[in-house]
Amino acid sequence: MPSRLALTIVAATLTACAEPAAKPAVKAEPTPGHASAKLEPATPATTGAKRSTYSQCNVAGPFIAITFDDGPHGANTPRLLKMLKDRGIKATFFVVGQCVAELPEIAKQIVDEGHEIANHSWSHPLLTKLGEGSVRDQIERTHNVIRQTTGAVPTLFRPPFGAFTANQRAWAHATLAYTSILWDVDSNDWKHRSAAKTESIIRAETRPGSIILCHDIHTPTIDAMPATLDALLGKGFKFVTVSQLLAMHVEKPPAPKAPPAKPIPAKDAADAASSPDQQQSASPAPAKP
Repeated sequence: MPSRLALTIVAATLTACAEPAAKPAVKAEPTPGHASAKLEPATPATTGAKRSTYSQCNVAGPFIAITFDDGPHGANTPRLLKMLKDRGIKATFFVVGQCVAELPEIAKQIVDEGHEIANHSWSHPLLTKLGEGSVRDQIERTHNVIRQTTGAVPTLFRPPFGAFTANQRAWAHATLAYTSILWDVDSNDWKHRSAAKTESIIRAETRPGSIILCHDIHTPTIDAMPATLDALLGKGFKFVTVSQLLAMHVEKPPAPKAPPAKPIPAKDAADAASSPDQQQSASPAPAKP
């Protein structure tokens, strides 16, 4: 019998471009994808190697990136764009290919207004469960529809559910020069559907270099944005696109290794072993009555 988790993921992938009334749109209960995203290291494998994955950045200044997944949405995305424009904020939109195909004018508006548009697959499946050909189709179809619709060539990819194997990540990086983007601030807006909770989480968890995860397909998320954005601006944060944030990133130097312990000379070790204190500590404790 299929597990509850499997059924949740299948149900989640059937919805796109619009907000359902009851169940999550394209997010599910915490999935293996979320777990693997946090366990896979985002640091270079060797010194000087370029990262292929980021969940946050180390920056000198109060710079942050806010991101919106799963759109564009016919009503919510234009409303959000107005809020961003009024505040002079640039965001990054990880779009679903089939939604771009259905709403090309909104996808074009995202780019025309100076925001970054990025790849979030064609129909939001769990990519780690697909074969190589299906993964290529999901990513390449979306890459092409973004380029043909907006004129922009995406350079960033966010895997649905945050789930992307090391081999898939390497292929996307080598073939399309994609950097995989995760997040360090998860608003959980898809789960609680509360404007107040979305605002509270983002305000509490955002730090310099943060990449904030939201979804522009949910109306409560858009309802939360005016107060959320104004609060972050009030704290002195400066919004940039994800690519701009990556350009500011500086790798932290590795922590210095502790010097190796010096070996104890054989004579000193022998003397210590034969000392009365050492012999007493090595003797078994008397049995209790």
